[in-house]
Amino acid sequence: MTTDPTMTRIGQGVELHHHQGRREAARDLFTQIWDDIGGEQGDPLHVCVLAHSMADVQDDVHEELTWDLRALAAADRLTDQRVAQAGVPFSMAGLYPSLHLNLCECYRKLDDLDRAREHLKQARAGIGALGDDDYGRLIKGGLERLTEQLGESG
Repeated sequence: MTTDPTMTRIGQGVELHHHQGRREAARDLFTQIWDDIGGEQGDPLHVCVLAHSMADVQDDVHEELTWDLRALAAADRLTDQRVAQAGVPFSMAGLYPSLHLNLCECYRKLDDLDRAREHLKQARAGIGALGDDDYGRLIKGGLERLTEQLGESG
């Protein structure tokens, strides 16, 4: 396995945002990477992970939704082989619950509860692919929170 330099750069942006609280700097770096990879025409792995990360640094929920939808569309073009080749420590199946969780949250914020519930259902359907690790617990916790907020039964 080789280390993917684009994934490393995306990780630097995530670090800026999540660990240093520098949203604008992360957004600027993500925008630069987006241009460098050729936007939606880029490698689906890069498009998916970058769009998933870019959604987190948006101030407007409509922009967040646009990025989350891009991430999901790119995920549908990805293979586990490509993910492994890049040295990424997750399977595609483990990414879908997070993608659907984010879409559920966007639609909930936009008061489109039917779409929110549909993505909640899809996230739940893929939860078995999550491990009992920090990432798995984070996604499962988010699903529980949204289930409660949407008044759904767990």
